[in-house]
Amino acid sequence: QVQLAESGGGWVQAGGSLRLSCAASERTFSRYAMGWFRQAPGKKREFVAAISWNGGATYYSDSVKGRFTISRDNAKSTVYLQMNSLKPEDTAVYYCAARYGTAYYISEYEYTYWGRGTQVTVSS
Repeated sequence: QVQLAESGGGWVQAGGSLRLSCAASERTFSRYAMGWFRQAPGKKREFVAAISWNGGATYYSDSVKGRFTISRDNAKSTVYLQMNSLKPEDTAVYYCAARYGTAYYISEYEYTYWGRGTQVTVSS
């Protein structure tokens, strides 16, 4: 059982930045693909970014491409989401997810483990 804990959410004005972190309990973290998803009030959860087991491959949704960067530190069992040029429409609860595998995955149904989420609020 992999436990994931997100942190780094908060309130920020439009144009600002935040960095989310997701710490995993798994010692073999390097064998897991990781992803970030978000869910705004009244909306379905949507894919944000994904990263392969060694960080060699990443993928972003069109809505965040060029503004967000996903990265990971396998020595610290942590994945990050650097969010720049934030917009009010980025307001959501952000979740990290993990699954065993070497590729990256963009469907929420492909992930096995989920964190509880961290709130990000962007004001205009």
